[in-house]
Parts: sequence; C-alpha cells; structure tokens
Amino acid sequence: MNPIIIGALIVVGLLLVALEIVALPGGIAGILGFIIAAVGVWQTYAHYGLTAGNVALISSIIILIGLLVYFLKARTWRKFSLNDEINSKVNSNVNIQVGDKGITLSRLAPTGNAMFGTQMVEVHSQKEFIEVQQPVEVVSARDNHFVVRLDSTAADEKIKPTS
Repeated sequence: MNPIIIGALIVVGLLLVALEIVALPGGIAGILGFIIAAVGVWQTYAHYGLTAGNVALISSIIILIGLLVYFLKARTWRKFSLNDEINSKVNSNVNIQVGDKGITLSRLAPTGNAMFGTQMVEVHSQKEFIEVQQPVEVVSARDNHFVVRLDSTAADEKIKPTS
C-alpha cells in the first residue's frame, strides 16, 4: 500500500478520535477514527515491517496526545466561544408606585401579569392566589419587583347592589 494513503488513514483517524474527545458527542466518530487509525498502523506493519510499524504506532500516539493538548487549551476555544454581553434591562421604564391599582391579566399563583394603566408588568401576590381579571393594589415596589394584594375596596364596590 502507498505510504501516502497509510499516512492519510492515520491522520484522519487521529483527527476523528481527537474531535470525538473534544467536540463530537455520541462515540461514532471516535470509534470510526480509532478503526481508521488502527488500519493505517496495521498496514504499516504488514507492508513495511516491525520497525516502521513501531514508528507509526508511537508517532500516532504522540500526535494524538499533541492534538488533545492543542484542542484543550483555552486559547483554541476563544475563537468559538460567545463573548457578547447583554446590557439590556427588563421593565426599565416602568413607573409604578406603592398604592397604584390595576387588574390581573393572568392568575397570580403567586406570580403572574397585571396591567397598571397602559403598563403590563410581572407581579407577585402578597399571600394568596389571585384569579384573572381581579383588581389589585401594589403594596411593595422595589427594583421592578412588585408585590400586590387583592384590592378589597374595588371588590366591595363590585359586590354592592345598585339601587
């Protein structure tokens, strides 16, 4: 067999094994790479004798270790890693104060959404679950973390009969 073909088998096999260890999950690439590299070393033993086969085997092991060291260095992976920063904030223009009244848009169990004027925000109920379309009042507002309770005055107004 041609020495270029044997060398190509060994190199391709070692690359597949290294990629399996570092990046490709599943085992198929690693097994296939090991088989290809082993065929290359075996063909070296078969066609060129014991000395050439030993050189191919030892150099294959050294090349594999070198590839793994190269792949596992942090500098190698900086090219592939995400370095973007997220600087946005959620609800950055919310103007809701303690005492503001609104209506729930979803069930608060204990977290959900409520509408205060034209602003929809995520709120947390103070103690109980609050159903949808119930009037609520803000009891705590800190860093866009709003705690609400059922607005009893609005609930009483709904219950009163009109005469």
